[in-house]
Amino acid sequence: MLPTFTKAQLLETALTHRSALNEKGSTVTESNERLEFLGDAVLELVSTEFLFAKFPKEPEGTLTAYRSALVKTTSLATVAENLGLGERLKMSKGEEATGGRTNPSLLADTLEAVIGALYLDQGYTACVKFLHEHLFTSLDTILEQRLYKDPKSELQEKVQAKGFETPRYEVVSESGPDHNKEFTVSVFVGETEAGKGSGKSKQQAQQAAAQEALKKYS
Repeated sequence: MLPTFTKAQLLETALTHRSALNEKGSTVTESNERLEFLGDAVLELVSTEFLFAKFPKEPEGTLTAYRSALVKTTSLATVAENLGLGERLKMSKGEEATGGRTNPSLLADTLEAVIGALYLDQGYTACVKFLHEHLFTSLDTILEQRLYKDPKSELQEKVQAKGFETPRYEVVSESGPDHNKEFTVSVFVGETEAGKGSGKSKQQAQQAAAQEALKKYS
């Protein structure tokens, strides 16, 4: 559940996608992009402070990997989904028709905008409380499932340890308009397809394919 804002307009702006500005008859004058910029910085500082205090003996590289997993697009999108942000988001009919309300990247951006709005409305401490309640609870799962490990690097280590050649990735399909592409990638170990994954970029799709392939080599 979202905190109650003292300045309702801040939350309203945080929940406004830029496509809503161009909608016919729209009275919206500002999108959430500036708040997203601010929220991204607040999120990085709060999560860094949290991990720094929680793991006093871990080196910088490990803390960076933990933070990357904690604040990656899919993690933020899950929080945004749980809070119902997609349903409340103002956007154009065209954006909605192409799946904007469930687009992980768009949802993650919206959550960052909400964090930026909360910072302006209630300050740093409120953001710390919000993130502890809604995002940092996922850390145990990240550690248990080793989600902080880069799937492509981990897959390469595992297959080479078994004497196989370096995995190779092939784009098998692309769909959607240029501004909202969806890529599907297969990863091969030798001539065998070891996994397949999709994402909004080739890199995301490769990581998803590697994650799928890891199930076979764990």
